[in-house]
Amino acid sequence: MKKANTIKFMYGIGALAIVRTETFERAAEIAEGCIAGGIPVMEMSFTLNNAGEIIQQLKEKYGVSLCVGAGTVLDSETARHAILKGADFIISPNFDLGVARICNRYQIPYAPGCTSFTEAVEALSAGAAFIKAFPISDFYGNQLVKVFKTPVPDMPILASGGITLDNLSEWLKNGVDVCGFGSLLTKGTTKEIEYNANKIAEIIKDFR
Repeated sequence: MKKANTIKFMYGIGALAIVRTETFERAAEIAEGCIAGGIPVMEMSFTLNNAGEIIQQLKEKYGVSLCVGAGTVLDSETARHAILKGADFIISPNFDLGVARICNRYQIPYAPGCTSFTEAVEALSAGAAFIKAFPISDFYGNQLVKVFKTPVPDMPILASGGITLDNLSEWLKNGVDVCGFGSLLTKGTTKEIEYNANKIAEIIKDFR
């Protein structure tokens, strides 16, 4: 039930931090703020070579208190490496069938980036847990969620790019299931991150 439980947890929180940092110390500072603010979900980007090691250290330190996944996973080799390091989920800017198969095999939720409806349906058919609206969310905004969900109402959407405290409610109204945040949940002090996480959590809670 690991995959189902992780999906349920991610949806229940409704947001995650998109983290790019080279040090465990900074990742831990971000984690502290996110946990305290009610958004205990982090994506560690594999644009950095030591992302796997940081994921492992975060899991060792926080255990079940923090849901940590791998981001920018382009291929099945990287996905397997991340899973071995303890990644709870896999997020990609693209859809790759090899990654989908690895994630299904080890019961890890997979959120591939899809830019077309056809690609999104193919990803769902391959077992994707969420469809990542990227990079199209930057260009089309929150309306794209309605476009994807009109023909497939149950399509689970994870959007990242262009979501702010001011427009988060609009994304939620249009049906987004999980929202990814960069600067709001990764910049500044632990207290500042906690403050922003609290605001995000309140907006999501009030909507639901």
